[in-house]
Amino acid sequence: SKDEKAVADAVEKLRMAMINADSAQLDQLADAQLSYGHSSGVVEGKSAFISKISSGRSDFVSITLSAQTITVSGKMAIVRHTLDAVTNDSGKAGEVHLLVMLVWQKQRGGWTLLA
Repeated sequence: SKDEKAVADAVEKLRMAMINADSAQLDQLADAQLSYGHSSGVVEGKSAFISKISSGRSDFVSITLSAQTITVSGKMAIVRHTLDAVTNDSGKAGEVHLLVMLVWQKQRGGWTLLA
């Protein structure tokens, strides 16, 4: 559907913004009420999420997404995928392999990351 395509485009923008540590793009994509839960159990709001990526504390060298599904229900969308990434958090090389669920909300004519 048109909404599924728009959500997929937003997910791709988020992926590239995380790789490029693009704080302006992350700010545009993240909802003001963002609740970003990490696999470690840490939950961050919008400013902490953006700061961690733009400062290099959470540095994604590459991110590959696979097996992505998108379910749209009204103004909400649930995205699930496998995330494989090469990281360099605070200068320490590593890898992550995660099953991810994202919640997006349609507002102001576009999709923003809510959780």
